[in-house]
Amino acid sequence: MAKIGIIGAGSWGIALSVLLHNNGHEVSVWSVIPEEIAMLKEKREHETKLPGVHLSEDILFTDDLQEITADKEVLIMAVPSPYTRSTSKMLKGLLKEGQIVVNVAKGIEETTLDTLTDIIEEELPGVNAAVLSGPSHAEEVGRGIPTTCVVGAHDAQTAKYLQNIFISPVFRVYTSPDMLGIELGGALKNVIALAAGIADGLGYGDNTKAALITRGIAEISRLGTAMGGRPETFYGLTGIGDLIVTCASVHSRNRRAGYLIGQGRTMEEAMAEVKMIVEGVYSAKAALTLSQKYNIEMPIVEQVNKVLFEGKRADEAVNELMMRGPKSESGGPVW
Repeated sequence: MAKIGIIGAGSWGIALSVLLHNNGHEVSVWSVIPEEIAMLKEKREHETKLPGVHLSEDILFTDDLQEITADKEVLIMAVPSPYTRSTSKMLKGLLKEGQIVVNVAKGIEETTLDTLTDIIEEELPGVNAAVLSGPSHAEEVGRGIPTTCVVGAHDAQTAKYLQNIFISPVFRVYTSPDMLGIELGGALKNVIALAAGIADGLGYGDNTKAALITRGIAEISRLGTAMGGRPETFYGLTGIGDLIVTCASVHSRNRRAGYLIGQGRTMEEAMAEVKMIVEGVYSAKAALTLSQKYNIEMPIVEQVNKVLFEGKRADEAVNELMMRGPKSESGGPVW
């Protein structure tokens, strides 16, 4: 049994608290919002973000950072990506040397182009940062539906330790040394999922969705490998696996926001209606900037940015994608 602190009481943090408690660990959950903690203590359920998932009396809820960090073998950073840096700053001076901190959010910081574990290590020097990612909607993990993820760490010992903490009959975990690839796949797929949602909102069909997923993973893998990620990562669970589920699932907030944009809502209106952090909106500009920095062609990412931030009509963006100059599918064999 391990003592585990989960920093963030959103849907993913709550789902992981259920999983880890069921695995026999001592679990505590922190939120910066006192009213949220009061609701969780009283109702033993997150009524707005994960309704219907019962939370055991053994799970502790607190708004005290000292309480959530004291004597914990593992801390899980489960706040939305735009709050990773500010939350890390709040933790300064509270963590021991070598503290394992597992990032489970997905995103790239727009202003710095840092991954989330980069941010954690910058703000909390001396910690042992790791990442857990994959096709894992909280709505299903919280209900014990079979799910598979990947844990990445700087060393095999930490990765295997975390694998054993998370793994269960309903949550299979693989290990990988490619932390960068895992995080890039998790962040960039949200941008492609916005495009898939836009296509759904425009009334397009399965052919369009398949095209966006296939060409989307091509864009992700081109950029990811240029930045130093491993090609196999992008064709694994945290690449194509996460991309498929985020583009297709009714649980996907990125697909939902894209759907609303495809129906004519502005980006701001779509985000307000989804009522949750839409990570792809925050990662879209960073993805475009990275593509320009590494001179990588990413036409879907480019068009998503134009729709989100420049007021371009979604149907015009699709037409521009379809009418690009003829290309070979890959840079492989030639006649």
